[in-house]
Amino acid sequence: MAPDRVALITGGARGIGLGIARALAADGLALALNGVRPPEAAAATLEELRATGIDVEYVQADISDRAARRSLLSRTLDRFGRIDVLVNNAGIAPRVRADILEATEEGFGEVVGTNLAGPYFLTQSVARSMASDADPSRRRCIVFVTSVSASLASVNRGDYCIAKAGLSMAARLWAVRLAEFGIPVYEVRPGIIETDMTAGVRDRYNRLIADGLTLEGRWGMPADVGRAVAALVRGDIPYATGAVLTLDGGMTVGRL
Repeated sequence: MAPDRVALITGGARGIGLGIARALAADGLALALNGVRPPEAAAATLEELRATGIDVEYVQADISDRAARRSLLSRTLDRFGRIDVLVNNAGIAPRVRADILEATEEGFGEVVGTNLAGPYFLTQSVARSMASDADPSRRRCIVFVTSVSASLASVNRGDYCIAKAGLSMAARLWAVRLAEFGIPVYEVRPGIIETDMTAGVRDRYNRLIADGLTLEGRWGMPADVGRAVAALVRGDIPYATGAVLTLDGGMTVGRL
């Protein structure tokens, strides 16, 4: 029997993506999780999610690669028959945090390819599949996970900031384009979240948070993002396609 709803989550087996996967699993969605690690590296995570009673498939694919995106889509559709929810979460940090006076084109291309071009064109493929499904009884939606770096400038990782700013615009573009099909599109914009990606700057951000960087005075957790995405997927925040939901503990609130 086909599940009621199916979610494809890129980067879904660890970090923020896993927080989202856990939240959607709690709501009973079947999950297609994508990552670049081999399946055996995600085995424990898959077992944890399957223990909740939901159906989970893991697909290894690099979303910056066109052929890999095609394979990801076809394998997900072969397994589940459809995609009701797409969460564009996968992203990478620069290999080297280089000042923009020193940054390389190779590093720029790698970050933008994964963090912007990959999700943009994956959305194109998934949106075509969604638009061809005429069943109005299932709620479909697309979520882009961006970053406060879409609006805050960090000159030692300009590639990341530019990619996230572009992804923010992509969310708006797809919200406009898919409105005629009744498919809402949202942007979730996390701040400082405790994940593998931020492990290398943990001490620095601990000091900044202690000095008042965030109004709530703590790191964000993957579960915080997961709960927010689950609310959007359930439709708990209606009449909001194209909206940006910022989850940064008040970090970007203007203060004097």
